[in-house]
Amino acid sequence: MPQPASSLYSPVNLESDELKPSHGEIAKSAFTAPWWAKNRHIQTIWPRFFQLRLKIHWYKERLILPDGDFVNLAWAGDRSNIDSSTGLVVVFHGLEGSNKSHYANDMTANLVGQGYVVVLMHFRGCGGEHNTLPRAYHSGETQDAWYLLNWLTELYPNVSKVAMGFSLGANMLLKLLGERPQQTILRAGIAISPPFKLAECSLSINQGMSRMYQSYLLKSMVNNLVDKMRTVDYSDHLEIDDVKARSIKSFKEFDQHVTAPLHGFESADDYYEKCSAINFMQTIATPTLIIHAKDDPFMSETVLPTEQDLSPSVRLELSDNGGHVGFMQGTPWRPVIWMQKRVNQYFQEILRD
Repeated sequence: MPQPASSLYSPVNLESDELKPSHGEIAKSAFTAPWWAKNRHIQTIWPRFFQLRLKIHWYKERLILPDGDFVNLAWAGDRSNIDSSTGLVVVFHGLEGSNKSHYANDMTANLVGQGYVVVLMHFRGCGGEHNTLPRAYHSGETQDAWYLLNWLTELYPNVSKVAMGFSLGANMLLKLLGERPQQTILRAGIAISPPFKLAECSLSINQGMSRMYQSYLLKSMVNNLVDKMRTVDYSDHLEIDDVKARSIKSFKEFDQHVTAPLHGFESADDYYEKCSAINFMQTIATPTLIIHAKDDPFMSETVLPTEQDLSPSVRLELSDNGGHVGFMQGTPWRPVIWMQKRVNQYFQEILRD
């Protein structure tokens, strides 16, 4: 196991509270957008349509949860030869995402190419198959992820594990790490484009051109809910039926009428307050890298944390451009996803012997 850099090189006594840093670091990202992709919407949308999709051989597995429900896992890489020298990367997708999402597929192909084994956890109801219980998933649902991590530890106790999340999955991962500062399963975490403050994000994405993202995602959310209503009884959980569900026009409205009552929150605002990553990052003890762009169209700069919001274990790398889970360089017809390079660097630093 590698020693922390401070214990290898620092001659001072780090046990002294006076010498320990009191907060995390916000640094300027090394990412720079090319001239043709400085627009935040191009950064966000272009990779989905013009990034070369690398074919991955996925292995599907169903994980039964303690409440009898399930989540579907998607594995990639040579799982049969996984050992103490192989890193295992756990991936959490974004809202309405799956292993087929362009960012998840491309990052997984990159990681497998680096020799890692990857397992992506589909949140409940994601990946094309409805779960059996009325409850679903949300930005702060960490129990399923924590169960998965413990299950993986039983399977591979001697394999180093790291995790990364995108967007909603990034918020969830930051919350999980902040809730469990003593956890030792994960050696590091990476959060890409987390919303930080859910209430502010629900307002930002309901304005201007950002509403096109809300409309696209909301259509999927409502369609999945209405389809699931055909086989799952929601009468004891929701006050809306399929007709009223189809009239929902914003994330805030969906969270008020669906997410909150379905998962035990008093309201959408209660859900946002209790599940925003900003409220958990001061207690993270696991080395954590956050990659974020100031021009993210899913949110405004008002959601950005200060260094005082971050624990000493957290480093936020902030770029002027990059959009939402974009960070694209290269040429228009051969784009290169810069964040893959940064992820490789960070995990190598953590996992090297």
